[in-house]
Amino acid sequence: MFVLGGALLGLIIGAMIAKKRKGGRLDILQYAIVYAIAFALLGLFVTIGVHRFSV
Repeated sequence: MFVLGGALLGLIIGAMIAKKRKGGRLDILQYAIVYAIAFALLGLFVTIGVHRFSV
């Protein structure tokens, strides 16, 4: 769940940053994908941590 939420949040944040920097369509897409991958990876680590430390 954290992975999907992180990916969605990364898509939104990445697209907003690229739009703010006045990027073109492909710039917006690239930023969105890169941020989605980064946030999904962070979500993966959170998920692993939650499962590992839960009793």
